[in-house]
Amino acid sequence: MQRLTLAGGVPDTLRGSVVALGNFDGFHLGHQAVVGRAVQRGFHERRPVIVATFDPHPVRLFKPDVPPFRLSTLDQRQELFAHAGADAMLVFEFDSALAAMDAEQFVAEVLADRIGAAAVITGDDFSFGKGRTGDVALLKRVGEAHGLAAEAVSQVLVDGVRVSSGRVRDALIAGDTATATHMLSRPYTIEGVVQPGDKRGRDLGYPTANVALTDYQRPRYGIYAVRVTLDDGRELPGVASLGVRPTFNPPTELLEAHIFDFDADLYGRRIEVALHAFLRDEAKFDDMKALTAQMREDEAEARRLLL
Repeated sequence: MQRLTLAGGVPDTLRGSVVALGNFDGFHLGHQAVVGRAVQRGFHERRPVIVATFDPHPVRLFKPDVPPFRLSTLDQRQELFAHAGADAMLVFEFDSALAAMDAEQFVAEVLADRIGAAAVITGDDFSFGKGRTGDVALLKRVGEAHGLAAEAVSQVLVDGVRVSSGRVRDALIAGDTATATHMLSRPYTIEGVVQPGDKRGRDLGYPTANVALTDYQRPRYGIYAVRVTLDDGRELPGVASLGVRPTFNPPTELLEAHIFDFDADLYGRRIEVALHAFLRDEAKFDDMKALTAQMREDEAEARRLLL
């Protein structure tokens, strides 16, 4: 799959595309419906399909100090878009110039002219342009004047409530992995490069692969049953601690994944850790004996859930 930017331009082979337009952070069921409709339309009209996303997230421009909240990296989104059937991902660099662009100007100059889109698919609540004054009605009206068709996809409901990235974040904060997984259609997954640690886990008989949480949404701190995907494609079960490790000083925020029956060196390798089930809150232990005993219980419960 190709990764495009406005600065790099859209190749001639992708002009006349059907464009799925949105943020698509997390690529939950609602996002999948929008991209799925774009792929369907592209197939019937024999047109390529581009998924357009924004990076950084618009919130970062207007509220730079908000805590981390992203549900997916660009690399993760690109892989998900490819699996959905898209031909390319277009990344809008959301900066002050793009934020200041009038909604009608965005349709005419960016979507119709610079991208050369034949059709644009959005969610029915999509808004854009300076002050978020653009909506689906404006997109259809202005698009028609520039030979650009526009279509809005209806909301997707889970338990009678609209699926949204905000609902996914709320579920993760609550440790409700089942609801998050339902809305995402897959477990919430954190990817990163394994970094050297203090080797305390190895000394306790539980070597871990340590990954920084970077700009990801912080789920509820605690212990999780996980599946770890290695950079060679293998998917392995395990148990992970996600939090600040209150037993040790100084407390350090980290994702530490112990892979069952695995002891190879993973330093410097990129892995993905999928959170399958929340087991318990993190806790501070008085001594290593108590901590190790609890780790054995956590391992047993994770094995029961995953194996």
